[in-house]
Amino acid sequence: MEQTDKYFLALSNLCINNPLFKAKLFEYFNFDIEKTFNAESEDLKNFYATNDGEISIPRDFLKKRDETDPDKIYEEFLNGAGALGVKYFTYNDEKYPKLLKNIPDFPLMLYYKGEFDGINIDRTVAFVGSRKASMNAKEALNGIISGFLGTDIVVVSGLAEGIDARSHKSALECGLKTIGVIGSGFKFTYPSSNKKLYTEIEQGGGVILSEYPYELPPMAHQFPQRNRIVVGMSYGTVVAEARMKSGAMISARLTLDFNRELMCMPGLISNPNTEGIYYLLKNGASMVTNAEDILEALNWEAETSAGAAFAPDVDGVEKELYEIISIEAQSMEDLSQKTSIPFDELMASLTSMELKGLIKQAGGNYFICKRN
Repeated sequence: MEQTDKYFLALSNLCINNPLFKAKLFEYFNFDIEKTFNAESEDLKNFYATNDGEISIPRDFLKKRDETDPDKIYEEFLNGAGALGVKYFTYNDEKYPKLLKNIPDFPLMLYYKGEFDGINIDRTVAFVGSRKASMNAKEALNGIISGFLGTDIVVVSGLAEGIDARSHKSALECGLKTIGVIGSGFKFTYPSSNKKLYTEIEQGGGVILSEYPYELPPMAHQFPQRNRIVVGMSYGTVVAEARMKSGAMISARLTLDFNRELMCMPGLISNPNTEGIYYLLKNGASMVTNAEDILEALNWEAETSAGAAFAPDVDGVEKELYEIISIEAQSMEDLSQKTSIPFDELMASLTSMELKGLIKQAGGNYFICKRN
């Protein structure tokens, strides 16, 4: 460890609900974490005056700081969370996303599980939306993300139910890397229904991040706070279903506050969850219906990985189907409309291709090419 890591770890246990104060104090001390941790009463008075009183100082900061032993905190981490596979990086580490440093209340450090191997931190896109997402939205989102098959695009979301979970799953099904940002310490898997998803990400799909100490349970106010990290480390945010008063709309506002690209996926106007979507579209958000729309909005040309160059040894009907599916995820109905293949033959060919490991079903009704 760096000699100063113990101060980052110690501060992560202080002022948990006031990241803005910690970030601004860190800036005040010219990003010197030891001086930040050891700030005295006079330092805080000058800090308050320098910021024209706009950054409040937690009433009990000095008292709790004096009760905190950085060496003890570090030892507890090593013998506790660290021994259970939790790692961390600080503001000073190369792993720290450079975009995240640009938000006002950046986290001083982040805990993580998983590996950064293969993650292009310069190709991050956030996907947010309703926890009670419609099947239509999930399928449409799956189709959009599958359009990134074979690229270095990284899907970022919050590991909640609904749109978040579908975003991570779609990324994994397409062989994309994904980053999940959680609103609790790693002792908790929330929601419990995502336990398998947590494991898949940790075991090669990407990384899970948290700014919270290991034993901090999930609490309501921590999820909006978590959203700033999802959005803050992403070049753009795609909103897929959102009521006017929702966490997704908070993320949309943060996207604009951080001067990032805001994009929305349209949906059924009869669905209450699209109320926020059409409000955002009317006020300048970009509309996205496929992966190309996202690349265009971000002015990107995504690099294709070596896996995308895979050419299967197929011919006839299977070759025709593979060429269509390799471009974008397709449903049975899509394939039936785009080809003149009889339904029975279509079913048999798709089954054969699945058995050969060329394609697989994703999101229930869609077929995508497996990454090779």
